[in-house]
Amino acid sequence: MAAMEMGCVWIRRMLRPIPLPSPPVAIPLYENPVFYNFLKRQPNKLLHRRLISTATAPSTPGPLVSFDGASFDLGCVGSGDKVGTSKQGSKVLLKGMRYTELENWVQSHGYRPGQALMLWKRLYGNDIWAHGCEELEGLNRDFKKMLNENAEFKALSLKNMLTASDGTKKILFTLEDGLVIETVVIPSDRGRNTVCVSSQVGCAMNCQFCYTGRMGLTRHLTAAEIVEQAVFARRLLTSEVGSITNVVFMGMGEPLHNVDNVIKAADIMVHEQGLHFSPRKVTVSTSGLVPQLKRFLHESNYALAVSLNATTDEVRNWIMPINRKYKLGLLLQTLREELRLKSNYKVLFEYVMLAGVNDSIEDARRLVDLVQGIPCKINLISFNAHSGSQFRPTSDEKMIEFRNLLAEAECIVFMRPSRGDDQMAACGQLGKPGAIQAPLLRVPEKFQKLGTLLFFHLTRVKNSAMLMYMINIARATFYIIKFLDVKQLLQIVYVNPEKKNHNF
Repeated sequence: MAAMEMGCVWIRRMLRPIPLPSPPVAIPLYENPVFYNFLKRQPNKLLHRRLISTATAPSTPGPLVSFDGASFDLGCVGSGDKVGTSKQGSKVLLKGMRYTELENWVQSHGYRPGQALMLWKRLYGNDIWAHGCEELEGLNRDFKKMLNENAEFKALSLKNMLTASDGTKKILFTLEDGLVIETVVIPSDRGRNTVCVSSQVGCAMNCQFCYTGRMGLTRHLTAAEIVEQAVFARRLLTSEVGSITNVVFMGMGEPLHNVDNVIKAADIMVHEQGLHFSPRKVTVSTSGLVPQLKRFLHESNYALAVSLNATTDEVRNWIMPINRKYKLGLLLQTLREELRLKSNYKVLFEYVMLAGVNDSIEDARRLVDLVQGIPCKINLISFNAHSGSQFRPTSDEKMIEFRNLLAEAECIVFMRPSRGDDQMAACGQLGKPGAIQAPLLRVPEKFQKLGTLLFFHLTRVKNSAMLMYMINIARATFYIIKFLDVKQLLQIVYVNPEKKNHNF
């Protein structure tokens, strides 16, 4: 009995906020350790932080939206109405022009429209995919000289290409300003080969399960930079994987945040004399920017995918902070109203399955109710782990159970397998290692565990000595050790950008 009493006294002493010796390295006040007892008693007193990273793209500012004091420029979209120029500004980017724009530009230099058509076919068709004047066989010498002086063929250059064990290709491109984007080519035995293109460098949405979203936004891509990803994919891989038939705007970035350039790029891709993708095989994904979504549905007939990922505002506010501006109800009601005007059109709902977060039987039943009255298909996607997230994937058994509940309610539902995850090429994994800038958001109370809260605060400590100091304190309390995965914590806080495999 005496030993038990002594043990209880020891536990109480360990759980109270005790004075600690000075940390090994001086750190700012806001990085001082947050003690276990503080987390237990005051879980909602968290440091102020931004919810959505602010766009920094050099374009005309739009209306500012504030979330808890953080501003987010939803109107900052790349202009698709202007003809793109190279970084030096003296040459136009040929792949950034629709056919009518190219025709007008060619005529403005004193040449016939027929020259524009011949150029267009060599840029995008006839299995040429020209990258320079030397590849323009059959064109007038003076015309090629004019192109050499006034036009730029390439908006990006190949940096590296990685092949996953399942045949998926991840292509890294360097832009003219030195930034890097990633494109994925997903081959299929059924003859459906897909190129997944990026629309931004980084992303402003800060979706908590997505590595790109945690990077923050650097800038929008131009129409030429988007189109050339598809051109490069065909030029590099057609002989290896066969014809690339589908385009999905599901790479880096929120496509509808860059809606002008995305629509323009898609228009270029579907032209019958060029890349000639079917409009129904060009899919644009969005996290739910409602005004841009309306515009997209009015101005185009391309397929739409909506990243849903939750069945309540509470959960969606947490994992997709754009929901704090455009609520789930508003998003779904907008889709109901807009799709009434379109015939033979189904929206694709994407649902990333996060263990213990959005994969319950109640979630499945709510999802059935939410999509009532919306012509749709549902894609269940397994969460792909990365060093910037604390989530875990739902088990296969639970995913099947979830799918069966939807199917029994007569929903059209698919389970999308992960592709390229061993090369960080799968959904939610694209981005430069170690480039995370946007914060983790506070976990809703219903999902909070003391270990989760401690983990949440420890990931904000950027001083390695202080981090290990706090881990040792946490490990001294046996209540917390079963929650604290130190290896995962170190992965999240100290990803080495030079190492390809982040194994500790």
